[in-house]
Amino acid sequence: MADWHWECSPDELLAGLPAEALTDVERLAQEIAVRESMVFLEGAAYTGMGPGLRTESRGRVMLTYLTDVRGERVVIVQANWYG
Repeated sequence: MADWHWECSPDELLAGLPAEALTDVERLAQEIAVRESMVFLEGAAYTGMGPGLRTESRGRVMLTYLTDVRGERVVIVQANWYG
């Protein structure tokens, strides 16, 4: 598996969320990054179109994200926590 990771854009996207929410966001974002690393095995060598903007939810958290396949990263652009 490549060194896929996740990050937020903007960097302060998660500022102000309670600790419980941050734990949920981090868990889901990591799951997404691991899954994307398995779907896009070519990683940096990938030449196709990216999958576009997507949303994933688990429990009380919903993330909207982009998969930067060639950058081997998931970029979280919106985080909602229903706590």
